[in-house]
Amino acid sequence: MKILVTGGAGFIGSNFIRLLLVKYPEHQIINFDKLTYAGNLENLSDLAHLPNYSFFKGDICEPKDVTEVISGVDAIVNFAAESHVDRSIKSAAPFVSTNVYGTQILLDCAREAKVSRFVHISTDEVGGSLEPGDYLDENSRLFPSSPYAASKAAAEHFVYAARHTHGLDTVMTRTCNNYGPYQFPEKLLPLMIANALENKSLPVYGDGLQVRDWIYVEDNCEALYKVLIKGNSGEIYNIGSRAEKNNLEVIETILKLLNRSKELITFVADRPGHDRRYGINPSKIEKELGWQPAITFEEGIRRTIDWYLNNKTWLERTRSGQYREYYQELYGNRG
Repeated sequence: MKILVTGGAGFIGSNFIRLLLVKYPEHQIINFDKLTYAGNLENLSDLAHLPNYSFFKGDICEPKDVTEVISGVDAIVNFAAESHVDRSIKSAAPFVSTNVYGTQILLDCAREAKVSRFVHISTDEVGGSLEPGDYLDENSRLFPSSPYAASKAAAEHFVYAARHTHGLDTVMTRTCNNYGPYQFPEKLLPLMIANALENKSLPVYGDGLQVRDWIYVEDNCEALYKVLIKGNSGEIYNIGSRAEKNNLEVIETILKLLNRSKELITFVADRPGHDRRYGINPSKIEKELGWQPAITFEEGIRRTIDWYLNNKTWLERTRSGQYREYYQELYGNRG
């Protein structure tokens, strides 16, 4: 199968491509990425030589870029998105452009190229904040709270419309909080790990008791592959690990494993409109596709910390933006 992975230089996208190249090498992979601040080809540098892998620098908002690579593609897996809530609060426009308009461009190009399957990656954040004991299932109403979540919810509606109106074979996933190797250090876990390693303060929003379900990225990628290969057309699949933790629990676990003091924790003003809890019900994918997470939070957080300890150069280069200078020289302003 020839698979076009958009946003494949980002955190989850690069881990997904890594899974395909290492575990399912029968597929041909095209990594399509704009290489914005969070896209890093170093994530896949050790596999870039493989004959079934290629990279194309392009923008999903530019039909000409998509058209240039889509010929002969059997499936599209769309990770490409602006994804940080804080950035969406400062300016929602890039999120509307990439997450909504860009998704529609991909859908149009997929239909014209007769792509057999379109897998769209969404988020549990489309369900908004939930009370303890409540869970987002595939038929729940959507109540997105942040501009980021609103853009992802809007994209879901366009994907649904492409199937209902044009008969495009689409499948959608909603995943809880991912963590693991290659995550850009603006996100909670890598930021806390990086700061703790340098004995810097760890900024915690509000009281730190916001609850999320945490899934190790390799488990999520295995679930996504099952959806790609076996998911029923037109369906949504929630992906969760039933590992709810509040942010303070997660941070204190990191400090304990790194032998750092809790005194590094600094409580700061809460994010505007900060959702208190996300909860996702993964029963459907468990029953229909036979997927279960293999890695517990305790094991996953240890693996994650070990990876950052063993890849300090990657972390330093990513935080400083050094890799972007190389990409600019290599690819110029294309895309």
